[in-house]
Amino acid sequence: MVKNSDISLFFNPKSIAVVGASETPGKVGYNVLKNIIESKYSGKLYPINPKAKEILGNKAYKSVLDVPEEIEIAIFVIPGKFVNQIAEDCGKKGIKGLVVITAGFKEIGGEGIKRELQLIKVAKKYGMRIIGPNCLGFIGINYNGSFAANTPKKGEIAMISQSGAMLTGMMDYSMDQAFGFSCNISLGNKADLDEVDFIEYLADDPNTKVILCYLESIENGKKFLEVVSRVARKKPIIILKSGV
Repeated sequence: MVKNSDISLFFNPKSIAVVGASETPGKVGYNVLKNIIESKYSGKLYPINPKAKEILGNKAYKSVLDVPEEIEIAIFVIPGKFVNQIAEDCGKKGIKGLVVITAGFKEIGGEGIKRELQLIKVAKKYGMRIIGPNCLGFIGINYNGSFAANTPKKGEIAMISQSGAMLTGMMDYSMDQAFGFSCNISLGNKADLDEVDFIEYLADDPNTKVILCYLESIENGKKFLEVVSRVARKKPIIILKSGV
């Protein structure tokens, strides 16, 4: 069962580690860190890079285990083959939320499926929750933890998308329109948290008045219908399902 506290930590983290933060403009690890800073995130920020001492004005650490303070969530922008090893370190550190932007999991089949199953196993071992893998990141009302080109305007629409391209398309479109977002959630492979978990959480989110979803698959149709029917009594839900 997913508790609200499992999800709320992604919306209001007191501290974020960017695992794979880069000094090189244009790299995903650079863009994610830059977006967090430029979105005026007020919590503690820890770039993780074994070769850097400082990135974009923030002290860098070789490992999450070297950070002396508590870390609430970690955003992964590292090669897939290193993800499970670093996830194990995150568990030992007491980190409770992972946003795994990294691709190379079940979407590629074969070894990627095994890698994703191992990631799930590590997360369960330490009680961590996962967004992704293979996603754009997470954008909340207080920070932009994604590699999107722009930080969208703040508003009252929550967008949940299984497609990063659809999510960025909507964000780009909104820049010239009279609406903004309370959050933008990129689900990716849905190894752990999925659309049902977020819809249920957003039912009581005071910043969200409308929930917008783009979905490519629904794993548990019965639970999905039960939650959507209940939440829709509180606020409108608009769903676009691909392939229909």
